[in-house]
Amino acid sequence: MTDFHSPLKQKIEFVKGVGESRAELFRSELGVHHVEDLINIFPFRYDDRSVFSLIKDVRNGDSVQLKGTLISLEKVRGKSRSRLTGMFKDASGFIELTWFQGAKWIADSLKVNQEYVLFGKVNVYRGKRSIPHPEMELAAKAEQKSAFLPVYGSTEILNRKNIGMRTRRNILEHIFKLLREEHFHEILPVQVTKVLKLCSRYQAYRWIHFPQNETERSHAANRLKFEELFFLQLRILQVKKIREKKLKGLVFSTVGTYFNKFYQEKLTFELTGAQKKVIKEIRADMGSKIQMNRLLQGDVGSGKTVVALMSMLITLDNGYQACLLAPTEILAQQHFKSISESVKGLGIHVGFLSGSVKGRVRKELFKFLRDGHIHILIGTHAILEDPVQFKMLGLAVTDEQHRFGVAQRAKLWMKNEDVPPHILVMTATPIPRTLAMTTYGDLDVSVIDELPPGRKPIQTIHRTEGDRMRIIKFMKKEIADGHQIYIVYPLIEESETLDLENLQQGYEELLNYFPISDYKIAVVHGRMKASDKDMEMQRFVNRKAQIMVATTVIEVGVDVPNASVMIIENAGRFGLSQLHQLRGRVGRGAEQSFCILMTKTSLTHYARERIKTMCRTNNGFEIAEVDMKLRGPGDLEGTQQSGILDLKIANIVSDIKIMQTARHFAMDILTSDPTLEAPAMIQTKRHLDKMKAKNKNWGRIS
Repeated sequence: MTDFHSPLKQKIEFVKGVGESRAELFRSELGVHHVEDLINIFPFRYDDRSVFSLIKDVRNGDSVQLKGTLISLEKVRGKSRSRLTGMFKDASGFIELTWFQGAKWIADSLKVNQEYVLFGKVNVYRGKRSIPHPEMELAAKAEQKSAFLPVYGSTEILNRKNIGMRTRRNILEHIFKLLREEHFHEILPVQVTKVLKLCSRYQAYRWIHFPQNETERSHAANRLKFEELFFLQLRILQVKKIREKKLKGLVFSTVGTYFNKFYQEKLTFELTGAQKKVIKEIRADMGSKIQMNRLLQGDVGSGKTVVALMSMLITLDNGYQACLLAPTEILAQQHFKSISESVKGLGIHVGFLSGSVKGRVRKELFKFLRDGHIHILIGTHAILEDPVQFKMLGLAVTDEQHRFGVAQRAKLWMKNEDVPPHILVMTATPIPRTLAMTTYGDLDVSVIDELPPGRKPIQTIHRTEGDRMRIIKFMKKEIADGHQIYIVYPLIEESETLDLENLQQGYEELLNYFPISDYKIAVVHGRMKASDKDMEMQRFVNRKAQIMVATTVIEVGVDVPNASVMIIENAGRFGLSQLHQLRGRVGRGAEQSFCILMTKTSLTHYARERIKTMCRTNNGFEIAEVDMKLRGPGDLEGTQQSGILDLKIANIVSDIKIMQTARHFAMDILTSDPTLEAPAMIQTKRHLDKMKAKNKNWGRIS
C-alpha cells in the first residue's frame, strides 16, 4: 500500500498518544504493528453526535448525548473496590456519572464546573438513573468535531486499560493529520475508478474513519468494499486462468462402449434434465485439452453419484482409470456396492481400499492398480497414500469434498507424473451462489437442482414435548408398516450448562415404549470405536434394527432407502445446514418420508427462523441462503477456507451487487491481460502479489 518511509509504515509505538505499553496492547489485542494496520480496522458503526437529549427525557437503556456542566467529582470507597462518581447538570435536571475503573486517571483528566459534551448509556438501578463510564469531552473542543463519530470493535483488556473509543479516535485523528494523498498509491486500474466514479484511496480512508456526513461515509464504504471484493475476485480468477493455461488436461474425445452400454442397458431410470445438463458440461470439459476442475452441487438424493459414474465411464472409454474418495468407510462401502452392482456385466473391475484392507489383499490391489487391471478404485483417505499408484489415472472424484483438506486433495494431482487427472468434487451441502462465487470462484460449478422422478418431497413437521405420545404412536405405525426410523440427539452426555435431552437418557426413555423384547434399537455416537460404530450402522442398513439412535455422526454416510422417519430432538440447537443434511438421510425410497423437529415450547428468534425455514422448504439452496443471512458466511459449516473470507468491510450477503460488479471488471481485465503486465496495472499487480505472499493457499480449493 505504501513506500517504506511513508507514515503508514511507522511502528505504532511511535505514534503520538500510544507509547510502548499501549503499543504492546495494540499488538496483542488487535494485531496492530504499524499505522497501516490500525487504519485498516474500520468502524462497525457511527454515533450521530448531531442530536442532544435533555436529562429529564432519558430512559433506561438509551444511548444519549448530553451537553451540560460537571458540578462534582467524588471518590467513593466500597467493600470490594472504590469507584468515582460525578454529578452532571443541564437546564432540565441532574444525572449521576460512575466510573469503576481508571478512577485516578479520569479524576485527573476532568475539571469540575466545566461545560462538557457527554455520551453514554443510561442505567437505572433501584430507581436511580446513572451513566456508567461516559465519554466526556470539553464542549468547546467537541463542537469542532464531526457529527459522525466512529465506533470500533474492542476487547475487554483494552477497555480495562482505558484504551476506549475516545483514545482510539484521538490516536487516529493525529494519524490523519500526518497523512496526505501521496501516501496512498492508487491500486485500482484508472479505467475502473473512472467508470465507477470511485473516490480516491486517501479520501476513502479519511472518510470511513471521520465522515462529515452520510454522503462521505457512503462514498468511502462503496470504494473500500469494491476494492476488497475486486482483489478477491481478481486473485481467484487469475488462479483459474493461469491453471487453464499452464496445466494441460487429458483429452477424452471418445464416448464409447462402456458409457453407451451402461446408458442403454443398465440405467433403469430416466436421467433428470439437470443430470443430463451436468454430464454435457463434464463431457465438454474432458474434451477441451484443459484439466477439468468442477464442483458438482446437489441435494442429498439428487443423483450426483450416477453423474460421477457416467463421468468415470467416459474416462474408461478413453483408456484411463478413475477413483472415488469418500470421507468415511461406510460411505465408501456404499459407493463400492452400488457402483459394482451398476456396472456388473460390463467387464469393469472395481476395487475397494480403506485402512481396514490389509495384508495380501492390499498388496494384490496395489499390483492390479499399477497394471491397469482395476478400472475404478473406490475408497477413503487411504487412496491418497504414496504406495497407491495407478497405471493411468484419468479422473478423481471426491465426495463431500469439504471433509478433505487442501493438502490431501493436492495429492490426487500427483498420482500422474505428466498430466494431472481431471477433478470432480461433489457436495450435498448446498452453497449459496454468493458464497460459491467467492469461495469456489476458481472452479466451474454445476448444480443438480431436480430430484429424480418418483421421489416424494419429505414432509417436515415441528412438534413440542406435549406431542410426544402422538409421535410414539406414529413411530409404531411406521415400524409396523415395515419402515425404519432415525432419532438424532445433539449431545451424548449430561451438560450442566445446556438444558438438552442427551442420547443416553433418550435411549433409556425409548425402551419404555419400545422394549427390546419387541424392537431392536441401534446406537451410534462419535465416542464409539470405529468398528463398533460400523457394526451398529450395518445392523440398521441390513434391517436388523428398526430404530437408530444417534448423534450427528450419521449426517454423512448412511443410505437406507427403507428409513422413512427422521426425528431430531432439540432441533432448535442445530444449525440450518445440519438440519438439512440430517433430513436428507430419509426420503431415499419411493415411500412418503417425514422429518419431525422436536423442540421446547420457547425458542430463540434464530431457532424459530430455522425451524420455520425447514418446515417451509426442501430446497437446499434456499435454506443455504437463509443460513448465511442468519449466521454469516464465515460460520457456514464446511465452506470456510483459510484466508478466503477474511473480509474487513465487505459482506458477501448484503454486498452481492458490488461483488458482481467487481467480478465483471476482474474478468474483463484478465481476459485482455491475464498476468497484469500492462503499465497501467503496475500498482494493481504489486498489491495482488502482496496479498498472495500473505496467504499462499488462497484460491487453492480443489
